[in-house]
Amino acid sequence: MDQRPIGVFDSGLGGLTAVHSLWRILPEEDLIYFGDTARVPYGSRSREAILKYARQDVRFLRSFDLKAILIACGTVTTTSLAALQAENDLPMVGVVEPTCRRAVLMTQNKRVGLIATAASVRSGAYEAALRRLDPEVTVFSRACPLFVPLAEAGRIRRGDVVIETVAREYLTPLKNAGVDTLILGCTHYPLLTDVIGDVMGPGVELVSAGEESAFELKRMLKARELRADERRRGETEFYVSDRVEDFERTASLFLQEDLRHTARRIDIERY
Repeated sequence: MDQRPIGVFDSGLGGLTAVHSLWRILPEEDLIYFGDTARVPYGSRSREAILKYARQDVRFLRSFDLKAILIACGTVTTTSLAALQAENDLPMVGVVEPTCRRAVLMTQNKRVGLIATAASVRSGAYEAALRRLDPEVTVFSRACPLFVPLAEAGRIRRGDVVIETVAREYLTPLKNAGVDTLILGCTHYPLLTDVIGDVMGPGVELVSAGEESAFELKRMLKARELRADERRRGETEFYVSDRVEDFERTASLFLQEDLRHTARRIDIERY
């Protein structure tokens, strides 16, 4: 058994979808979550800027005695995972491979949709993984740059005319393409599951990057004998790089727990 915590990071609130899944899938594990809320979104940045930010995020998390890191960010996974793994002697799990494996299992007509940040779509990482897993799959990709700032602003509910209008604009071409499976390739996007599901309809399976990466982490910890004592209840610490009040308000809504006065602000530029 290994009681050391797991580090989780994302550009902002999106990684909370992975935290929510980890609480359910690995409830015994302690988590250290960092949301880079001062520099969100990453998806519109250059590859060089994303790698710089990701290195700082990892250096902060490694100030704790961690046993693994979950990169709960599609943009970082698609642009920087290989470099981060090469630079660190610590197990790291990203979101692309596990999410694509689930999508290939779920699709019946071999028509898979992908929504992600502009950087993730440009990287081609999801498409490459899907075609490697099943060359017969046809991938329909769409960058959705407004989803992250709207999610960060708490515009995630049915009946919100702004998010519903944006969602229809982004998703209608994918629905018309006949996809039966849609990858939510950014961990912010499951915050919009109800709105996305309404646009796509009941015949389309939604695959969450946060949830699938949590299952992948569980498999990795078991294989390396790094699981914590399953009889205990883990704890989570939250850190952000901007105002804690804004983070706590939206995070409390999503996680359905009162997180007031629990998050701490750190100066990420020191790392």
